[in-house]
Amino acid sequence: MIEDSRLFFKKLLQTPSPTGFEEKIQAAVREYMTPFADEIHSDVHGNLIVGKNIDAPYRVMLAGHCDQIGLLVNYIDNEGFLYVLQLGGWDAQHLIGQRVIIWAEKGAISGVIGKKPIHLLTEDERKKTAKIQDLWVDIGAKNKEEAEKLVEIGSPITVELEYRELQNETITAPGTDDKTGAWVVMEALRRTDRSMLKCAVYAVSTVQEEVGLRGAKTSAFGIDPQIGIAVDVTFATDCPTIEKKQNGDIIVGGGPVISRGPNMNTKLVNALVKTAKDNEIPIQICAEGRITGTDANMIQVNRSGVATALVSIPNRYMHSPVEIISLKDIDATANLLARFLEKFDPNESFIPSV
Repeated sequence: MIEDSRLFFKKLLQTPSPTGFEEKIQAAVREYMTPFADEIHSDVHGNLIVGKNIDAPYRVMLAGHCDQIGLLVNYIDNEGFLYVLQLGGWDAQHLIGQRVIIWAEKGAISGVIGKKPIHLLTEDERKKTAKIQDLWVDIGAKNKEEAEKLVEIGSPITVELEYRELQNETITAPGTDDKTGAWVVMEALRRTDRSMLKCAVYAVSTVQEEVGLRGAKTSAFGIDPQIGIAVDVTFATDCPTIEKKQNGDIIVGGGPVISRGPNMNTKLVNALVKTAKDNEIPIQICAEGRITGTDANMIQVNRSGVATALVSIPNRYMHSPVEIISLKDIDATANLLARFLEKFDPNESFIPSV
């Protein structure tokens, strides 16, 4: 991974992108990708679409969603504490004791999610599992009036955005689901040798995946691709408590994960596997017995149908403030897609056959 692209990835992870409020991260993507693109535009939904070799009639779409799970200010009580709704799927236990940022109209406001001290908990309270509606955000306001001068109902919230390097080229940060995917699709487009391209490539930083795969639906309709490859994270199973018999054998640092199943076009999957073998890129295979909860779901059924694949990054502790991924995995995934695009033949048929 070259230093510029590594810094770009770090910048994405340190840029807020709560679902429905992705403007800041899309601005960062646009700034980085402008030198490498034939065309960059946003649609009314907020998807950022980066095109290369756009005059070619055959279109390949790469999709990585940029939105991260967050919270939304829903109520301010008389003492100035903020109560919230969730944006995307949180386990409330992960939020207790977290530092958060409220991205208000007037600027970023720091806060914390507090809880009654253990010394004061009753026996029954110690046994209960917290729910989102039980949590509050403390910004240090004296009362409701002071809090309302700083934040608005509907202000988005993220946990504090951090980027920390761990051992063996792994990193931990909130929002690796799926800023890793957004980085991969942009980096794959950047790495693709234009002189070898026989198709148009559209790398899309999609929005609102965490609340229903919405950005993939609208951007795929607009691009109308013949092939679509979604890049997301998947569950790493190389840590305690996750059953490999049910979830597969997926290792952080083991390479990109290529999925097989009904949400994927078998011929396209085989072409990606062959590309990996030809270029000595380590890969892992994952079985998906039904449609996935990723952008691949919407892309596959766009218009009259799209030949679709899903390539994923192993992720430990998904939908938590301490997600872990491997830099080697995202680098290998970008290379895999770039090499596939360079060798892609638009005359190849992806219609299923015996």
